Amino acid sequence: MIQSEFRGEVALVTIDRPERRNALGSQLMRKLGEALCDAERNDQVKAIVLAGASPAFCAGSDLKELAGLSIADMCRHEAETARFARAIGYRAKPVIAAVEGYTLGGGFILAASCDIVVSASTARWHLPEAPNGWLPPWGLTALVARVGAVRARHLTWGVAPIDGIEAARIGLVDDVVEPGAALDHAFGIANGLAAVPPEAIASTKRFFEPFIMADAERLDEVASREFAANCETPSSVKTLERFKVKA
Repeated sequence: MIQSEFRGEVALVTIDRPERRNALGSQLMRKLGEALCDAERNDQVKAIVLAGASPAFCAGSDLKELAGLSIADMCRHEAETARFARAIGYRAKPVIAAVEGYTLGGGFILAASCDIVVSASTARWHLPEAPNGWLPPWGLTALVARVGAVRARHLTWGVAPIDGIEAARIGLVDDVVEPGAALDHAFGIANGLAAVPPEAIASTKRFFEPFIMADAERLDEVASREFAANCETPSSVKTLERFKVKA
């Protein structure tokens, strides 16, 4: 589900679950957490690139898995994903997302949680949670830090997707590139950061941490409670029923 490789001083971590559109299931999140921890502990690694196997970055939470869980277990699963995403902001090494194809729901928020985001111009960005019947249960602080509260609210309503060009215009994406070029561009950024003394990189992340991560853990708890309440509504029940594995 996760592929890791090292190119010089850069670790490439790839979500590799194309049969489920790189969806964030429980097992995948454990392995993804292990991969980033390994890169963080490796003294040879100075920067990390996070990518998704073709054709997409990530389709978000694995709704087939969630649909088979109780609401309490769904919240526990999403809380684990939330902790992983928040941890990116606290890591000493920079994490650069390389987005191609599409990134939806939790995948959208995961990319937004990275230190730097590179997107193909044609990449599709969308938060479908509200149309499905619920508030995204984590990570909205990262979205607010990037685009501001009013625009984050608009994106969270999920009325329509946006492409990489629009995502860059509103500040969700740092660099927009031609389709197929996101990974190479992300490596260029990563190699540039790798040339900066790591102590200065880490100090810079620590200084800006309060501005970017302000109250993130508490707000994830608030979102999780709203998500749990939403999951009991008829619209959410109907959505989850569609994803249940039939006996």
